[in-house]
Amino acid sequence: MTLHAPDLAARSLSDDGIDRDLAEQLVAAPPSDDLTILDAAYRVRRETFGHGVRLHVLLNAKMGGCPEDCGFCSQSARAVGDTNVPASRMLPGDEILHAARRAKEAGAYKFCIVTATRGPSDRDLDALCPAVETIKREVPIGICCSLGLLSEPHAERLAAAGVDRFNHNLETSESRYPEVCTTHTWQDRVTTVKRARAAGMEACCGGILGLEHDDKDVLDLAYALRELDVESIPLNFLDPRPGTSRAGAMAPTPRRAIRMLAVFRLVHPRRDLRAAGGREVNLRSMQAMCLYAANSIFSEGYLTTPGNRHADDRRMIEDAGFHLEAWEDRAAAK
Repeated sequence: MTLHAPDLAARSLSDDGIDRDLAEQLVAAPPSDDLTILDAAYRVRRETFGHGVRLHVLLNAKMGGCPEDCGFCSQSARAVGDTNVPASRMLPGDEILHAARRAKEAGAYKFCIVTATRGPSDRDLDALCPAVETIKREVPIGICCSLGLLSEPHAERLAAAGVDRFNHNLETSESRYPEVCTTHTWQDRVTTVKRARAAGMEACCGGILGLEHDDKDVLDLAYALRELDVESIPLNFLDPRPGTSRAGAMAPTPRRAIRMLAVFRLVHPRRDLRAAGGREVNLRSMQAMCLYAANSIFSEGYLTTPGNRHADDRRMIEDAGFHLEAWEDRAAAK
């Protein structure tokens, strides 16, 4: 098969995403086709998002001690050794507000509040929801929360407080998931995504490249996300954590990470696609290339690992010919 970037981009845009057969051909294409596939993804990205980049900043508002056994996570209570993150209480509202202000000053489009829990307790939401309400009044920034599994009442309470988007990743394919986590199911995660959307929040849902057995798992994830019709897709890259069951696993190479980002863009031409956790470790000197497929990135680190400084990410964005997109710009873009 001879690949042509304009044709691939046109098929993606006209069909609202390439079909599974074509996606399988792209992930199996030889390395010599890397730039052609990325060129096609860039054409789609440019058509749907221009050259704007949305910075997302994470706040780990309640760390460690999570009862779930997700095999990649050092915040799980099942993780062992010195790298296991000790449990902490929920940050008070004034600290959450201060972190949101700092994120906005750094140029963030969205402020992401994360807790290491199976799901939020009423007490957690008693602290979090008033803080969200204050942020929405005082700071022009989008708010995403990632709090674990949601009940319908908790989803409605978060939406009423002003949470714009709820994150709950599928992580990998449904068939692979029981090997990654046993304390809840892949379907539990799907249910949470649907509850978040039913309550009026956007759905942020992606996965981790590096958990799969093979390319089929990656494409199963990509098309499951399309079936769920999620608004935002963070694609993480496995950064194996010591003390977890994934310690010692092989991380994705930079070229594989970029290839899969490009394929995800062609499958999801109009969705917010984010180069997420592990970007700095896995993409290394090729980080700027992710911007030609993804329209958003995390900056200033992740939940338990460091990342690029805001200033370095902003310089990378400008050097590559892109620009920061502000939360206030969203109305003009519609």
